[in-house]
Amino acid sequence: MVNKDFFQALDDLEAEKKINKEQFIETLETALTSAYKKMYGEAKSALVKLSPEKNTIKIYSYKTVVENVEDEDKEISLEDARKIKKSYNIGDTVVNEESTKEFGRIAAQTAKQVVMQKLREIERSIAVSELSEKEDELLTTVVKRIDNGTVYVSIAGSHTEGVMLESDQIPGEKFRVGDRVKVYVKKIRESFKGTQIQVSRSNAEFVKKLFELEVPEIASGDVIIKDIARDPGNRTKISVYSNKPNVDALGACVGNRGVRINQIVSEINGEKIDLVLYSDDPLEYIARALSPAKVLSVETNESLKVSRVIVSKDKLSLAIGKNGQNVRLAARLTGWKIDVKPENEVMEENLDTDYELTDLSEEENSKDLDDIFAGLEDLGE
Repeated sequence: MVNKDFFQALDDLEAEKKINKEQFIETLETALTSAYKKMYGEAKSALVKLSPEKNTIKIYSYKTVVENVEDEDKEISLEDARKIKKSYNIGDTVVNEESTKEFGRIAAQTAKQVVMQKLREIERSIAVSELSEKEDELLTTVVKRIDNGTVYVSIAGSHTEGVMLESDQIPGEKFRVGDRVKVYVKKIRESFKGTQIQVSRSNAEFVKKLFELEVPEIASGDVIIKDIARDPGNRTKISVYSNKPNVDALGACVGNRGVRINQIVSEINGEKIDLVLYSDDPLEYIARALSPAKVLSVETNESLKVSRVIVSKDKLSLAIGKNGQNVRLAARLTGWKIDVKPENEVMEENLDTDYELTDLSEEENSKDLDDIFAGLEDLGE
């Protein structure tokens, strides 16, 4: 069984599909051995050997030399062994090259099926290995197809599709086949359907990666992103800072005449972005996080991780935001529960009523104001 074209095809597979030739040959030898045993009996000891350098495929059967034969498929008597070669002794292995002429179509088809299955496994393993390096990265993809709201994108250098569920799309976003789309690689996982690459544009990390792409100071580490909170399609709050006194963290993110921030806003379809300068002081950080509202004062209870923020009456709706969005994002950004109160209400004496806190889990909590802030005056001492 000699076929130069066959081995050339293996070289082509290695070049085109980046499959290790040695690994493929090992798989093929196993498959052909399995096919041979299926044809002549599973008990038969045999080995198929491929030699690319000689363009040959050979089949060897082997038996152990014994005094009394009990298994003819695996054993040969000393007398019969010495008819082949006089130097054989008990325990030696007699190797015999088998004819390949009878290694027919059925065996070849069986081998092909096993090889193709293994080939897919190897390709999938290589794809997962290559793509795992792209997890948590920003990629530019092309929309391949759209099915029931789920968008499938092609990823350069990979035969695997990226899957973007409706929940991973920015609300109101429309796609067409052929569109070039930036996505965040959220997760790569193996499933019964094969390798699945989950990509997203609604994830908060997507916006973070856009800033890393557009702001050189972030890519270099001169400006650091501390926290990010996002309501996809509506608003994102992102806090930044720099350890270098000569670097303006906010200015770097905005760019000359807003060119950098505008590029990011354009990519996320006009979604509002609040840039917040991070502070180690929770009072200052919370106040900044409620931007664009101007805060009069902030009080905190460290043990309960809650804060009370005072704003002027005319700024109350701005601080809270539509449907509580602004205060909710500020709470997620800072890690503090935030209760916003108008100045005139705090000045009144009726502090015995219940009130709602903005929770990070976005669940409503009602507690007595006097209990929450009991001993609050001692925090600064």
